[in-house]
Amino acid sequence: MILEHKSANIFYSVIGTGEPIVLLHGFLENSTMWVNLIEELSRKNQVIVIDLLGHGKSDCLGYVHTMEDFSYAVKAILNHLEISTYKIIGHSLGGYIALALAKLKPANIKSLCLMNSTPEVDTKDRIIIRNRAIKTAKKYYESLVSMSISNLFFTENRDVFSKDIEALKTEALKTPIQGYIAAQEGMKNRKNQTEFLKNATFKKLIIAGIKDPVLDFETLKTVASDCNTEFIALQGGHMSQIEDLADLKSALLQFIKA
Repeated sequence: MILEHKSANIFYSVIGTGEPIVLLHGFLENSTMWVNLIEELSRKNQVIVIDLLGHGKSDCLGYVHTMEDFSYAVKAILNHLEISTYKIIGHSLGGYIALALAKLKPANIKSLCLMNSTPEVDTKDRIIIRNRAIKTAKKYYESLVSMSISNLFFTENRDVFSKDIEALKTEALKTPIQGYIAAQEGMKNRKNQTEFLKNATFKKLIIAGIKDPVLDFETLKTVASDCNTEFIALQGGHMSQIEDLADLKSALLQFIKA
């Protein structure tokens, strides 16, 4: 389905009936990332999956997509569906957006899961990497995307999940260069949400990969402790929906029960 939001078409799907569960994908992903989880998550729930601005089948809104821009687009979908309270799961970029959305009206959130994501801002080194990637994207976009997807996996898993990685690269290239740059610009300037997460009274969960090449596992573990947030460790890298599918599925099913 398509909803027009500020002249941009936003693609979304609704699966199942019951309590609403909102799933937000990560950078260079789209709503298809949830394909192996939707069937079970939607058995007793209404699952809403959305292609975020500049990803999948959704249009770009501008040349910078702030986390607030993303969150307002998600909010427009939820308002259209007349959903006021919901549980939300965000992968990587989707977690940053979930926090920005929750901050708009915390009372609407029943529970929030950061999956391979963090409430903290980028480190200086990460900002340098993003700036370099933005410059590279303008000349070598396909090569950059291909390398970026591979680098999300733990090194030893790259051969094991080679077919999945190739499929992810195909989906990632559906993100136009403008969408890529707009999201990178938004992520490097996002707000620190650690204090918000710490003070939030809704149920909170952080799922982290022990071998995540993007986010430091021990730092995430400390953040979860400091923010009074449940913490679950998985054995793989940044792409838990592929590297740790069975354990992730179990963790998410338990999370949405409460």
